[in-house]
Amino acid sequence: MAASKKQNHGLSLAGVIASRKLISRLSVNDFKTKFAGSYLGIIWAFVQPVITVLVYWFVFEKGFKPPTVNNAAGVAVPFVLWLIAGMVPWFFFSDALSGGTRALLDYSYLVKKVVFQIDILPVVKVASAVFVHLFFLGFTVLLYAAYGYIPDGYTLQIVYYSVCLLVFTLGLTYLTSAVVVFFRDLNQVINIVLQVGVWVTPVMWNIDTMELNPLLKDMLKLNPLYYIVQGYRDALIGKVFFWERPGLSLYFWAVTAVFVWLGTYVFKKLRMHFADVL
Repeated sequence: MAASKKQNHGLSLAGVIASRKLISRLSVNDFKTKFAGSYLGIIWAFVQPVITVLVYWFVFEKGFKPPTVNNAAGVAVPFVLWLIAGMVPWFFFSDALSGGTRALLDYSYLVKKVVFQIDILPVVKVASAVFVHLFFLGFTVLLYAAYGYIPDGYTLQIVYYSVCLLVFTLGLTYLTSAVVVFFRDLNQVINIVLQVGVWVTPVMWNIDTMELNPLLKDMLKLNPLYYIVQGYRDALIGKVFFWERPGLSLYFWAVTAVFVWLGTYVFKKLRMHFADVL
């Protein structure tokens, strides 16, 4: 009990930044241990997104032969490119949220240490997912270039939307990683939410061309991940700057601020009990 009480210091951005070297080391180690014991090791982490892209390319381009997609800006683009632009942020979110939710459970031996700063554990898990995300981003840009979509100033917005995705995911992960210590079924709930979320976001279908009730469309756009997925497509396809969507941008950051505050608040309040429960 004494150990858990000593861990109840303030959760702060400054403390996380001060531990950046430790976070870097732990995230690299976490990334490597996912594939420990396999012959190809971390190569599997990079094979998966490539295989996924190839499967979708074959299914949609060679199998279904869908028509070209016209997005909200009226820009025509092959469906596979439109789809991949949505898959890139979703894969990161799914991987980071799933891993981040289990951060305290996976590192329970560190949580029980008196002097260890457990605030950084959710960050470690999210940072571990960044490696594959960066590779997937590079692969996507090259794929777009192969189709004739040469990177330009709009493409640089991927950095902005990646930061949006990172901050939103971190806020949510602080919340879920704290709650799952006391409610282990949250892991299963997260898996179900992710299975539904890929369709609700939407990643697999085009909300701009679907014949939906306008009210339902507006409700779907309230999903913060819609802003990010649409942003990646704006950067790679639509050629729209984020400041051209001021209302959606302000809404996203307002919702993200709430999740960051709620996540860190709940984490701080429950932290003194983590060592006892684990």
